[in-house]
Amino acid sequence: MKLSWLTQAIDHDGPLTTVHLDTTRTDPQAVTELEARWQALRSQLVDDGAPEGLLADIAEAVLSPSAVGGRHGRTIIAADDEILVDRVLPVPPLEDSAQRAEQACLLPLVRLTPYAVSQLLVLVDRAGADLHLRAPQNPSITQGPNGLGKDSSVDGGHDVLHKSSLGGGSKHGWRADNYEARVEDSWERNADAVASVVDRIVRERDPDMLLVSGDVRAVGLLKDALGVEARERLQEIPGGARSVGMDSDSFREEVARATEQLIADRERQLLSWFTEHQGRDGDSVAGAAEVSQALERGQVQELILVTGREPVDVEGLILGALRTDAGVSSVSTEGADIPDGVAALLRWRDDATPSNRIGSMSGDARRERTAPVGEEEG
Repeated sequence: MKLSWLTQAIDHDGPLTTVHLDTTRTDPQAVTELEARWQALRSQLVDDGAPEGLLADIAEAVLSPSAVGGRHGRTIIAADDEILVDRVLPVPPLEDSAQRAEQACLLPLVRLTPYAVSQLLVLVDRAGADLHLRAPQNPSITQGPNGLGKDSSVDGGHDVLHKSSLGGGSKHGWRADNYEARVEDSWERNADAVASVVDRIVRERDPDMLLVSGDVRAVGLLKDALGVEARERLQEIPGGARSVGMDSDSFREEVARATEQLIADRERQLLSWFTEHQGRDGDSVAGAAEVSQALERGQVQELILVTGREPVDVEGLILGALRTDAGVSSVSTEGADIPDGVAALLRWRDDATPSNRIGSMSGDARRERTAPVGEEEG
């Protein structure tokens, strides 16, 4: 995953103050806990020499109610005289942290990259649709800026929407049949209007997921009208309705389930790519020394870190990736076979590239696999 929005922070002269904080405010108790946790971090930063004015600015940012609902977090990276990065996180960091040093502390942020999922949510009926862009930096479904302006609601403009209860046939003749044909035509034209907007947003915003819910007939017509690019990422989500918005508990649960599945699928795909390249001696390397060398040579396309098993010099590896325009991804313990908890997919390789076969990089089996808890290493 590219993190180009961090460029300003990593290129800025230090010292830099970094704060990663769970800013969930779901109830008064959570607000009280947030204030207490911030005070603990603030005291630490005071001891580290952070200016009072900067701490006041950070406090205002993290303690003021945001437009984001549900569980979420915040990352702030700041020089002494300005905040360089103020980022809403789709989930809270694994733990709160604060640091003042010559370089920003980026690992807590990188560990959340799997959760950076962008979604276009579409609630459709036979008259049109309401749309909401849910980006990683604005993870709220029902709150916060929609991000779509005039495209947040589409009305097809064809208002012959309800079929006659009289039916056609010899009793009512061609008039009833013609009316029902006009109704069907209205539905289809309205679906075409929605599809045109959805296709354009998919092209321009490139969301990871297109989630569609609402009237069953309208959903079917929309699916038929969408272009190939939109259909490839479309998932139909039950429980949503344009008339009630996105507040349905069942709809939110289904969205969460679909999101979790995408996160799991992307991790499996990333590890599969790495394993595939390892198996055929292709464009991947693993191990701290090997990855560091590849970064120095500008070979890395994607840096892969195993959460909880990162090497000691992980911050340097992250900086090396960002400064060479490489992506950075974090995976769970499913990647436990990766030596030193770090690997990389490469842009290219040559004779000077370290061997990318796990078994050839070390005679130390412990380096290649961490023994399970409770199992002794030989």
